Amino acid sequence: MKRVLTLVVVALLAYATVASAHGPTRKKVVIERDIAAPPDKVWALIGNFHDMSWHPAVTDTLGDGGNTPGAKRTLVLGNGGKIHESLEKYDADARSLFYRIDEVDVKILPVTNYSSWLTVKANGDGSSVVWRGAFYRGYPNNDPPPELSDDAAVNAVTGIYESGLDNVKKLAEGG
Repeated sequence: MKRVLTLVVVALLAYATVASAHGPTRKKVVIERDIAAPPDKVWALIGNFHDMSWHPAVTDTLGDGGNTPGAKRTLVLGNGGKIHESLEKYDADARSLFYRIDEVDVKILPVTNYSSWLTVKANGDGSSVVWRGAFYRGYPNNDPPPELSDDAAVNAVTGIYESGLDNVKKLAEGG
């Protein structure tokens, strides 16, 4: 009996250690903006994978492959940083594109394993743009430094989406 009790205690301790030693969990951000402009006008603004001039943080978009899955682009940021991305899916009829980050310095954007959908939908007389992404924080192990934590990753992606969609709204509604 004593031996069985010892085995149970050891098993419980091992389970507690393994259960508390997990790494990061995948985070998600979804931002939606209603825009008082037709969906085709909004899609014309944001639907070209090689033109991200609508985002205020992007100073240039370099790349090749057009809007064909497998296309590559490099976003050049105002702070000098670069984000290398690949187009995975593109559907002009559905006004939707899906892309991944292939490479980014976590000091520029504190995320890893990032993928994202950008979609324009009809919404009454206007549009609704949905930008959603999934990713892991920039530090893959336990106890990340604050600048590479879950909160830092979620806040950075949220800020990118909000500033981008705010500018799309401004551009689409203003002209």
